Amino acid sequence: MEQIDTLLNGNKIVQDTDGFMFGIDAVLLAHFALGQIKKNDKVIDLCTGTGIVPLLLEKAVPSGVSFAAVELQKKYARLAQKSVELNGFADKIKIIQGDIKNVEQLFTKHSFNVITCNPPYMICEQGKSNPNDEKAIARHEVCCTLADVCNSADFLLHTHGSFFMIHKANRLPEIFDCLLEHKMEPKRMQLIQPFENEDANLVLVEARKNASKGLTVCPPIIVRQSEGTHKNEYTEQVQSIYKIMSEARI
Repeated sequence: MEQIDTLLNGNKIVQDTDGFMFGIDAVLLAHFALGQIKKNDKVIDLCTGTGIVPLLLEKAVPSGVSFAAVELQKKYARLAQKSVELNGFADKIKIIQGDIKNVEQLFTKHSFNVITCNPPYMICEQGKSNPNDEKAIARHEVCCTLADVCNSADFLLHTHGSFFMIHKANRLPEIFDCLLEHKMEPKRMQLIQPFENEDANLVLVEARKNASKGLTVCPPIIVRQSEGTHKNEYTEQVQSIYKIMSEARI
């Protein structure tokens, strides 16, 4: 069933309650990229789902910034387009239903300054993921692999442009190898831990095209409190990120 939700910044998003709905990872990715988007930049969101990342960033970026967003599944591309029209953003956000493996047929080479991506995280094990299941496609590398994402980003990204991605922390060696193979130098990373006393399960990575070497490791994000009367609630750190995203106006 379709429903309209109001985001932190007041924008509306159309989602299917029976399908794949956005979570905190999209908010963390948008926040991670926020300060790096400059006036008149061209931004593209790969694996956009219902368009959540552009909708979160739209009010927070400098003037002149334009967004494109690519989604493979027709259902989610349609919902994303509904959200764009609902908010009156047709002149700011362009939704493209298509396969990121075919970006050369959709866009001009090196035509974007910034890329964001919240791709399928999980390696697809034969026999365990239904290739026709929309949730499996969103979560598992059924139709899109890490290599596909990096290859697409390489094609789309302008020299010295920035690529922002959230992914599984245990795949960091593979992520770095793939980025470097495509001449995208890891410049900043931030681990995400479910609780303070648990290992990181996700990681935010910023890479820059044809950049010099040098990686900044940011303090980790601790998502939930592990003790006390507010156990399992978002930490002050995460609440602060939500507050920034809700109040960001440029």
